[in-house]
Amino acid sequence: MKQKMVVTEREVKSRKVPSGETVIIPDGEFVNITQDLGGNYTVTWRGNMLRIDGTDADAIGRKPQTLDFTAPSDNTIDESQVWQALETIYDPEIPINLVSLGLIYSVNIEPDTQTVNIDMTLTAPGCGMGPVLVGDVEYRVGLVPNVQDVKVELVFDPPWSRDKMSEEAQLEAGLFF
Repeated sequence: MKQKMVVTEREVKSRKVPSGETVIIPDGEFVNITQDLGGNYTVTWRGNMLRIDGTDADAIGRKPQTLDFTAPSDNTIDESQVWQALETIYDPEIPINLVSLGLIYSVNIEPDTQTVNIDMTLTAPGCGMGPVLVGDVEYRVGLVPNVQDVKVELVFDPPWSRDKMSEEAQLEAGLFF
């Protein structure tokens, strides 16, 4: 994508790359969009590289991604909705979602505290985008009805390998022979 300078149309929360630290970009600020893979946006602002979630894309003049879930009538957390939310999160360097990449190892719901516990891995233990991806998971799963807390544990056993990817993801990445 060719870089494009835009002005924020409202205050927007972003995450610093690679630390994942939350940064608020005020309304009326010039930002440079450098990447828009997987529904999220990488921008530069005041010398920092930041990620803006696709659900906040209207803040930079783009159509926002919407996650629309029907709340269960019994105030529980629907695990299938958690998985749907996870499928909307894309690796920032490969436009393939985390579920198809095989990066999500488990989802466990604690009904008493309405907490979702997620074990996930990275394509490489030293991946600098780990904190950003954890932030993406916490944010998107937090949009599922009745979720009060999201806890993400990065695990590296078993180590990730391409055989954990879905066949579709392998085809998309050009790895399926």
